[in-house]
Amino acid sequence: MTTRRPFLCASLLVGVATLLGACASSPEVVKPATDAQRAALLDQIKSLEGTWTMLDENGQTITASVFTVSSNGSVVREIMFPGQPHEMTNVYHMDGPTMVVTHYCAVGNQPRMRALPGDTPGVIVFEFDSVTNMTKPDEHRMGGLVLTMKDADHVVASWTSYAGDKTEGSVEFELTRAR
Repeated sequence: MTTRRPFLCASLLVGVATLLGACASSPEVVKPATDAQRAALLDQIKSLEGTWTMLDENGQTITASVFTVSSNGSVVREIMFPGQPHEMTNVYHMDGPTMVVTHYCAVGNQPRMRALPGDTPGVIVFEFDSVTNMTKPDEHRMGGLVLTMKDADHVVASWTSYAGDKTEGSVEFELTRAR
């Protein structure tokens, strides 16, 4: 009986490893974005690289966002309200012909929104895709973002928030490129 135990244990380990391998999902392969799709989406976000200001509720100019191109030009990282207690991070990147933004929210969840190339130059509309770390069904989360590039130095970011499936509200930030 003792000579069979190593064989039994080895067989059991191989079976578990095979089962775990079968349960692992394969990564989804997407068609790469065309030059036109990249120009309509990521290149517009890349053009925002730099520091952006806005007026706060007291009419004072504050740093609203800092955009940085990263990862060999494949990602744009935005830090909203840098250094403030409610600092948040957004990461933009292409996913095939679409662009994804993950919003690392101050409330602790991470909604992901997706945009397709649109018909209006200078306007990118992101719609809710998924969310991670949402701890209750009615928890506040962002679910929509519209970026309107008015010109090279002025952008309007319109965010829509949700609680559960209901629109909770929206906020608009008028950003000006810092000199």
